Amino acid sequence: MWKIAIIDDERQVLSGMKRAIPWDELGAEWAGEAMNGDDGLEVIRRTMPDIVITDLYMPVMSGLDMIEQLRKEGFKGKIIILSGYSDFEHARQALRFNVTEYVSKPISLPTLKSMLSNVIQELEEEEERLNRQWELESKMLLYEPFVEKEWVRSAAIGTLDPAYRDSMRLPPSYLFWQSCKHVTVGIELIRDERAGCLSVSDWNLFRFAVSNIACEVARKLFSNLEYAELHSTRALLIIHPDSGDLEQLEHKLQELGIRLIDSIGSYLKLFTRIGIGGVKHSWTTLSDSTEEAFRAMDQRTLRAVSSHEVYTYQENSSSEPGNVALFPVKFSYKLAAAMKASQEAEAHQLVLEYIMEMKNQEGISQGYVQMLGSELWGIITYSLYESGLVLDDLFTNDQIAKEINSLIVPDQLESWLIDKITKICSSRQWKGSSKHRQVVEFMTSYIHEHYAEELTLAELSDKVYISRNHLSIIFKNMTGETFNNYLTRVRIEKARELLMERNMLVYEVAERVGYKNIPYFSTLFKKITGMNPTELIKN
Repeated sequence: MWKIAIIDDERQVLSGMKRAIPWDELGAEWAGEAMNGDDGLEVIRRTMPDIVITDLYMPVMSGLDMIEQLRKEGFKGKIIILSGYSDFEHARQALRFNVTEYVSKPISLPTLKSMLSNVIQELEEEEERLNRQWELESKMLLYEPFVEKEWVRSAAIGTLDPAYRDSMRLPPSYLFWQSCKHVTVGIELIRDERAGCLSVSDWNLFRFAVSNIACEVARKLFSNLEYAELHSTRALLIIHPDSGDLEQLEHKLQELGIRLIDSIGSYLKLFTRIGIGGVKHSWTTLSDSTEEAFRAMDQRTLRAVSSHEVYTYQENSSSEPGNVALFPVKFSYKLAAAMKASQEAEAHQLVLEYIMEMKNQEGISQGYVQMLGSELWGIITYSLYESGLVLDDLFTNDQIAKEINSLIVPDQLESWLIDKITKICSSRQWKGSSKHRQVVEFMTSYIHEHYAEELTLAELSDKVYISRNHLSIIFKNMTGETFNNYLTRVRIEKARELLMERNMLVYEVAERVGYKNIPYFSTLFKKITGMNPTELIKN
């Protein structure tokens, strides 16, 4: 309820205003009254009303002096001046004190009601803005670690906005990047026979364990580092070494690679391959080190340690035919992102460009084509799993394995990938997986049961364990409209039913279906139904 205080030296005005204001209709309540500015200050300090209606000319302390004192004390409420005198100078001073309305006595009842309705609407809009700001600030604090984590990954693989990168700006937590060196250590989990039998969910658990092991091992050798997930089999350590001898740094990085392979193998029984990129002096070229780390693994030309698959990138190293480095990290990440968002055209374009570059290389063997097919399929399946879609209903593991083994040349790989992407995106967009159907059915049922509450997509995402962004895509693909539009449509349809029963006033109906702002409700109602709520009651 909005609290209103009235300050006037005429008792008749005080009693008349209290009778004239439609308190219930406005959702307001009387906070107090006084007959001079001095007593008015005490009333306002004690009750902290949202709206003050005051006269100007009063004994002891004038209305303007009272308003000035209130503003000095930080009073933020709305102030309406209701005076029997039209004085330009007083009006000018009132503006200086941020007075909401300046009205001459006498005032008609319709004008009083309209004026208070407008002021209360302003209060509601301000309250809504403050709530949104508070919610945004809370979310920023909650999501800040995730935002920074995504920023680190984008910087490492080269997907930062070029304008942002060129500006050399760094998030506050990473300002130290400006004054140190950088080198990346790529981690690739090898899909041997045992790993190939793991389900996507089990593979996800293993990746989580790998991140813990990698960070624990790396921090014993380097104090400043970050860890970034890339896709199903690949991850990245970003090391910021202390200034020192380059040869000594190379030995430490090789030692890190050996420890990573031994630890992951000991704890998880997974085989690992490690690639070490070049040292960079600027964070803006960090993505070059990332590409070099995985290129060293792809080319396998300089094995740092004979007993472990630890490879160090060499700028002028020669590569044998069939071992060309054609699996760029940026491409892998962009393909995964396109599949998560069901962007079929984007995914097709990425594959076409990738295969075209591949065709320009010589010595592409059948084994290499099949290896790429297996790796790319791993990227696709894992990215879709992260967004809540498992492909078991569309493709069996035996079917995929058989198709990959039949691939011989890049053109076949291209056709196979395009076909699979089309089938997946078509299935997600028009049919939807059984899991997605169940999720959307739950959401629509929940909306119909709780439409009067303050429902948000974030709240529902917590209930179904799918991220807010992906849940938004799923809901729109399945229903053809956004979550907010669907919720609004349900609320307005229910409001229409209640209004036609003619047992409730407009503001009561608005509150019953989840709207506290009556003018906003009326605007939405007319936009959707073509008529004002009051017209429906009269008809």
